[in-house]
Amino acid sequence: MNTMKLSLSTRRYTRALLCLFCPLWLGGIAPVVAEGSRVIATGGASMIEGSAGGGIVPWAVINGYGSSDEWSATAMATGVYVDDFTLKVMGASLSYDNRFELSLARQTFDLDTLGGELGQDIVGFKYKLAGELLYTAMPQITLGAQYKKVDDFSLPQAVGARDDWGLDIYAAASKVFFDTVAGRNLLLNATVRATKANQTGLLGFGTEASNDYHFMLEASAALLLTDNLALGIEYRQKPNELGFAREDDWQDIFLAWFINKHLSVVTAYADLGCIAGFEHQQGWYLSLEGAL
Repeated sequence: MNTMKLSLSTRRYTRALLCLFCPLWLGGIAPVVAEGSRVIATGGASMIEGSAGGGIVPWAVINGYGSSDEWSATAMATGVYVDDFTLKVMGASLSYDNRFELSLARQTFDLDTLGGELGQDIVGFKYKLAGELLYTAMPQITLGAQYKKVDDFSLPQAVGARDDWGLDIYAAASKVFFDTVAGRNLLLNATVRATKANQTGLLGFGTEASNDYHFMLEASAALLLTDNLALGIEYRQKPNELGFAREDDWQDIFLAWFINKHLSVVTAYADLGCIAGFEHQQGWYLSLEGAL
């Protein structure tokens, strides 16, 4: 049965991969170094909640490649295809001065086995407090917030959630260490998040028994194999408050290709653990981002 589910998620991922890459092949786009004020890959990608980062963890970086007094805008489409669920995300962000970031994300969570879907809108804000990603001893440190609101509270309320909206607040520190592994650069990121979200908010916020914030740790490490190709891992700790089913921490192994400063692709293998009583939710992650 698990093999059949894995094959199904792999087929869905393969179709999504082909859909994403066909325009590149048809358009004859080749990896090039584009113009811009910041070094390629320093804007990271767009994570599933719309903020700049990896796939499941927000980093301290500001999206795009705008530097002092410059604007940058991004748009992204992401799919996460695990055994019994599919998460689709559409999002966009705007940044200024490599210091402020505003992001919007729309999540649709398809309940492939149960039937139906859940939806959530997320508005994010990030502010760079201090440091630099590349050239200072101090890591780049940012403070961020993500306001989340679910569409339909019926199912989250039925499984014990208290509210249909919530606010995550996080602090992140990111730093690139030069010539660290076999002469290649290594990015390390650590994030602390205060949250009441159940399954990142898709199953509501808080519970009838507790409305307290929980402090969760998140971490990422990415080795730059080349200037525009990164191989990394991420780990995201999550609360486990709903009584009807266990909620596990998330993790992934990703490969990010920054084709140029206007286009990037991230693919990953994700382990999301138990979701709503369905064990061993593992599968593929694929994200395409465009930047101006």
